[in-house]
Amino acid sequence: MIAAVIPVVLLRNRRPRTLRPQFLWVSPLIVVLAIGAGLWGISASGGHALPVDPISLLIIAIGIGLGAAFGWQRGRMTTIHKEPDGALKAQASPIGLIIIIAVMVARKALEPWLEAHAAEWHVNPLAIIEAFMLFAAAMVVTQRIEMFIRARNIQHGGTDAHVEVEA
Repeated sequence: MIAAVIPVVLLRNRRPRTLRPQFLWVSPLIVVLAIGAGLWGISASGGHALPVDPISLLIIAIGIGLGAAFGWQRGRMTTIHKEPDGALKAQASPIGLIIIIAVMVARKALEPWLEAHAAEWHVNPLAIIEAFMLFAAAMVVTQRIEMFIRARNIQHGGTDAHVEVEA
């Protein structure tokens, strides 16, 4: 399924799309709710104890921190065009999609190995799964926050290093 979606997303991101800063909160809300439901489902299934030990919490914090860093970078790489009528157009960088694909591939490739070795490392396997999921959530939320800040600044006459103003 991922192989079918990637070309569609790449083709869709070739053209700038209208950016409406007032609706940038919708996508993060959907992602947070979906990942929250996924994490709740995993913990409710009872297969593993909840990851509340210090090592597990550190792994989860690292996942969130790296996700936020990648999301911020992804948001910065988004080019924003301000049109003469004041409308904003945004074009996502293909590098951002490559980051997402790399994380998904790494998760799928490393998941069996990490879960097999988690016991000898004294790490809760659920912490590893949660770290990957929270990485994705933090990346989406932080990207949208960065884009919102930049878009509001541009709308109010500010400048931005990643903005092109069409005359």
